[in-house]
Amino acid sequence: MSEEWDNKTVIGFKRQTAKVTKKDSELNGEHRLARRTGAVVATDKKIASGSNKAHVGTDHQRIAKLDRENEVAPPPKVAPSVGRAMQTARLEKQFTQKDLAARINEKPSVLQDYESGKAIPNPQILGKLERALGVKLRGANIGQKLEGPKKT
Repeated sequence: MSEEWDNKTVIGFKRQTAKVTKKDSELNGEHRLARRTGAVVATDKKIASGSNKAHVGTDHQRIAKLDRENEVAPPPKVAPSVGRAMQTARLEKQFTQKDLAARINEKPSVLQDYESGKAIPNPQILGKLERALGVKLRGANIGQKLEGPKKT
C-alpha cells in the first residue's frame, strides 16, 4: 500500500524536441570560428519544416478558387431613375427628407439611401413612398403621376 504513495506520476510532461541553434553562443567551436573569419557556413533546411501537414498538395488552392468563382452576386440596388423621381416628386410637394420620412414612418437615412441609389429595394417602403409622393416608383413608367383609385 505504501508503494503507491512513493511512485511519482507526471501529468502533461512534454518530450524534449530538437533545438534549432540561432545564436553564436549555441554553435559549436568550428561554426563559431568560421563565422568570425567570414567563411561561408553551410546550413541545411529541413524539407518539411514550416509547412502545414494538414494541407499537403494544392487541393486547398483549387477549392478556394472554386469558392471565389461561385461568389453570390450582391443584391441589386435601387435604380438611379427611382432616386431622381423620388427627389423631384418630394421637392414638388415641398417636403424635406425628414418630413417625408416621418410621413412614411421610416428613418431619414433610409430616404437618403433610396435617393442616392445605395439602398436595396424594399417593396413595402417603395409602396409607402409611392402613396406619399403620388408618383410611380416601381415597374415601367417610373416618375409618372399615379392615378386615383380605379373605379369599376
